[in-house]
Amino acid sequence: MKHADTQLSPLERDFINRYQGDFPLQENPFQSIAEQLDCSEKVLIQTIKNLREQKILTRFGPLYDAARLGGGLTLAAMSVPEDRFNIVTQQVNAFAEVAHNYRREHKLNMWFVLATETPVEIIQILTSIEEATGLAVYNFPKQHEFYIGLRFDISNDNVHETISLADLSMADNKSGDEYKLTDLDRKIIKQTQSGLPITSQPYHAVADNIGCNANDIIEHLKKMLNSGVIRRIGAVPNHFRLGFKANGMTVWDVPDKQIIELGNQVGQLDFVSHSYQRPRHLPLWPYNLFAMVHGHTREAVNEKTEQIKQILGKNCRAHEILFSTEILKKTGLRLAA
Repeated sequence: MKHADTQLSPLERDFINRYQGDFPLQENPFQSIAEQLDCSEKVLIQTIKNLREQKILTRFGPLYDAARLGGGLTLAAMSVPEDRFNIVTQQVNAFAEVAHNYRREHKLNMWFVLATETPVEIIQILTSIEEATGLAVYNFPKQHEFYIGLRFDISNDNVHETISLADLSMADNKSGDEYKLTDLDRKIIKQTQSGLPITSQPYHAVADNIGCNANDIIEHLKKMLNSGVIRRIGAVPNHFRLGFKANGMTVWDVPDKQIIELGNQVGQLDFVSHSYQRPRHLPLWPYNLFAMVHGHTREAVNEKTEQIKQILGKNCRAHEILFSTEILKKTGLRLAA
């Protein structure tokens, strides 16, 4: 635990702590939250707008699951020469399908998330990036998801820590049934994938833009949430602004036969926000288990990584920590037209 670099007001702190998920699906959601937080709706709305403007929240609204939408999603990496890094960053970020892009300490020094409307477009966009930059792009699609989700919790004295969503109501607990998107669903996704309007009646604002009834918006959002198309609805804090400035993508070479069992164990750790099985790219990349670890300092991340190493035991044949040193791009996933 550590004191946050950004000092939050009690209202800001309470809102972030309580509404990283479970945002109300009702006509006047901010009024409902304001009553819970003992403030006026007007003050609450302005507070959230301020958090967005100060980039303490990276976004606010539904978090969609690309796979359940039938879209394509992958992690990709490049080895970019230092003297070309800025221009290649511009070239990569110019692709609307690139949602997140980070600089990391490794020979593969640029890592980005790519989201497309259909899976087949992934290879097409990766090929286009190779053609635009003249550099090889390594594709690391998700082969198995062990865990995704982390809540940032801030105490009354601005001490903060991470909490696994597995213990909270906002954790994924969906039906798992296949959900077929309707035309209205797609219109809602297009309107909300970058966030909800921060107005007294956000669902009315979405409905007005689409040309339908607000109750229809609420009901369709409920269906997508219950089915898992939406992971959760709420605030997404900027972990850098909250003091989690040491963020390491830990990567591990473990036997393929044991990776499901081991990955599930790693995914249960409360400091791991994402944990996946991804393909190797030999001889450059021998790792098949990825676990994202957040900490206030590199020393803290190293200590947490040691805990993972202890869990893996003799099954750990090699590992590295790729610390992120710069956010090159971070937007909401654009998953529907």
